[in-house]
Amino acid sequence: MNAHSSVSNETFDCRVAFSEKLIALAEADPRIVAVCNDSVGSSNLNAFRDRFPDRLINVGIAEQNMVGVAAGLANAGFIPFVCAAGPFLSGRATEQVKADVAYSNYGIVLCAMSPGMAYGELGPTHHSIEDLSWMRAIDNLDVLVPADPEQTKAAMDWAVASGRPIYMRVGRHKVPSVTPADRETAFTFGKIDVTGDGNDVALVATGTLVSRAIEAQAILAAEGILARVLNVSTIKPLDAETIIKAAKETKGLVVAEEGVLEGGLGAAVSMTLSENHPAKAKFLGVTSFAPTGSNDFLLEHFGLTAKGIADAARKLVG
Repeated sequence: MNAHSSVSNETFDCRVAFSEKLIALAEADPRIVAVCNDSVGSSNLNAFRDRFPDRLINVGIAEQNMVGVAAGLANAGFIPFVCAAGPFLSGRATEQVKADVAYSNYGIVLCAMSPGMAYGELGPTHHSIEDLSWMRAIDNLDVLVPADPEQTKAAMDWAVASGRPIYMRVGRHKVPSVTPADRETAFTFGKIDVTGDGNDVALVATGTLVSRAIEAQAILAAEGILARVLNVSTIKPLDAETIIKAAKETKGLVVAEEGVLEGGLGAAVSMTLSENHPAKAKFLGVTSFAPTGSNDFLLEHFGLTAKGIADAARKLVG
């Protein structure tokens, strides 16, 4: 295992990988259908619609109906991928996600497009920063946040095979590949992918912030601070074993997520630590409604950058 990894300058919109994989899955399995809320363009479903015009159900701007229709399709033996902007899928259809998907135990993949603050200038009404908290609170619902295109595609493979109720973020903000070339699979459900074995600090990140944590790892290494990066692609159920191991082997953890601190990844890590191995930790996230600005500007505003993560790590290790 390398002491630290490096991040490529080439970046990708995970919705492109999502679209390509969804078509491949549908080619192989006639049960695959897509359900959306007048979001064919923003969910990158144009190619799917052209290839499978009878397997795309566009319910219009009616997110509660969208999830209910998906539940009906699942009851009839289909595997629906429900595609909608994260804030509206998680916020407007919360009851349907709870009752029609999780409680009913249907194999539905709820795909939260453009999560976090990806919609930038459209503001807090369009930012999906509470979704990890809300979805974690629902029983029998797995919560996934792939960090790059490879993880996105591998998570989709797992989702179809699992038959589980799933909520999955699909990133719009372009990110580099963070999946090491030597990994047998880019995504293993319920397992954290660890880069490096530094024993000074653990940088725990998810989604868009994984690449920034890897950059922070390199910044710290140049200063003699050895970090390991924990890429948490399964928020729920959390890989407690790897979190506890990191707490035991380092001086503390920095947890970074593009979401609110109340109830999200940081809260899950904190509960795991408090019950098993209390440790020092710092938590980085979105701490208020955002001002107006691009996704990059907002990530910098809240300190969700390589520099911000490195700064927090320095304070932690003293």
